[in-house]
Amino acid sequence: MRIFTWIFGLLLAISVSGAEIHFNFSDYADGTTPTNFQPVLAGGGQPGAWSIVTAEVPPLLAPLTDKALVVARHGVLAQTSTDATDERFPMFIFAGEKFRNFKFTTRFKIVSGITEQMAGVVFRYQNASNYYVVRASALGQNVRFYKVVNDVRSDPIGPAMNITAGEWHSLGVQCEGNQIFVAFDGQALPALGDNTFTEGQLGFRTKSDAVCYFTDAMVNYTPIVPNAQIVVNSIMEKQPRIVTLRIYTAQADGTTAVVASNDAAEIGKAGTDAEENAIKEGTTSFVREKGIVSMTLPLHDRNGEFIAAVRVRLKSFFGETQDNALTRARIVVKQIQDQVMSDKDLL
Repeated sequence: MRIFTWIFGLLLAISVSGAEIHFNFSDYADGTTPTNFQPVLAGGGQPGAWSIVTAEVPPLLAPLTDKALVVARHGVLAQTSTDATDERFPMFIFAGEKFRNFKFTTRFKIVSGITEQMAGVVFRYQNASNYYVVRASALGQNVRFYKVVNDVRSDPIGPAMNITAGEWHSLGVQCEGNQIFVAFDGQALPALGDNTFTEGQLGFRTKSDAVCYFTDAMVNYTPIVPNAQIVVNSIMEKQPRIVTLRIYTAQADGTTAVVASNDAAEIGKAGTDAEENAIKEGTTSFVREKGIVSMTLPLHDRNGEFIAAVRVRLKSFFGETQDNALTRARIVVKQIQDQVMSDKDLL
């Protein structure tokens, strides 16, 4: 395991940085299901049975002395259903975040299975029909990468490996743009390139009747910044007279919410009638404050459809009229519009 840590750390020390999530399955009681995860089934058969069980787990690093603790007993994530349907792929997807550039590491143990003995991870997951997967098979004695697009699997890629059921193994995946790096038990596989999925969720995966355990799971990632926020940041750097710049979009319930702002604490906050009317009807609002003029204007796509609302608050000057203020605000909105051709460009 010490070799794995060094090699995989070296392999994956490319540019991923920013945030980490540790999946501490030992914090949950036996028989419970971890929060922020969603069980998913691809193929046929019964859904997977994902819960916490107590198991013996060796340390990540080899003990320094023969007196050190060899194994510890604590909670691990387990898939325990033994439905032997052949094309059955239980998955357990982390629902709390989407990832673009990241490294995801875990340890797993294939406990049992007659039809299949297979465990792995899925990443850049879109839905049960579209995702990447890396899995290890104790029966096939191999590690394979492939993608699933509209329920169709690509040709698998990967080497023959010594995979033993009943023992803990290490598996790691890193994505940097369209480059995919995989390491298994200290061995780095050749780098892969694919442009099908640029971001998505990640999780765990088994096949058929394979009972498997997972532990020591962690993802280190660069948080995804929406394009709308990049545009706002760029404008704020160039125009110091802007006090506030926010972009609002319509939500599923008919309200509006901030998707980009020069104040990160405002992201997700609800809009007002002014933003809702700007998106629905293309109306413009104006409010004069002490030393500041505040305006909400519609943002349209290349076809003229209203896709968002922009709130601009500017430092005012003596004698400034409403027309003057709106002209200044429209220049800001035009700068945003030049970089946003459709609602997808806000993401």
